[in-house]
Amino acid sequence: MSVKPITASKLQPLRGDKRWAYLTRARTIRVATLNEDSTIYLSPLWFVVHEQKIYLPIDAASRHGANFQAGRALSALVDSGEEYATVSGVRISGTMRKVTDSALLATLGRLVFDKYFYVGHPYAEQYAEFGEVAGRSYYELVPDKMIGWDMREINTIAMPETRSLPGHVGDRLL
Repeated sequence: MSVKPITASKLQPLRGDKRWAYLTRARTIRVATLNEDSTIYLSPLWFVVHEQKIYLPIDAASRHGANFQAGRALSALVDSGEEYATVSGVRISGTMRKVTDSALLATLGRLVFDKYFYVGHPYAEQYAEFGEVAGRSYYELVPDKMIGWDMREINTIAMPETRSLPGHVGDRLL
């Protein structure tokens, strides 16, 4: 008799609206693309979620941008947690589609600013200026497959309790 292995995504899946809420709050996506010479290019990137779609700002000189344009393989990971009780994440495979709609581009720019900067942030202006110089584009990650897990939901966190008991209740003396 063979035993089928169980994975965190089967034990405690992260799906639907919960997955999108998780992705919206996450700060970093790790993207791996296949280079022309078949080596893997892996890097952590910023991203935003808009209308249950994932968008990444990519500068023109990026290897990822060239790999996206060539239609090469792509995998991505958004994860968090350091202990078994806090491990969660979403693994994604798919393709990238360049965003050309000017209204959507403006919206994505505002979403990136709101997520990673604030008014008066010391690097916000430099980030925006560098994007202009570097030919920053936005790409939509179009998933073929998304697998999510969230172990936080099955672990009970120890919480101290405070109860007010009646006066006649107390420690028993033996």
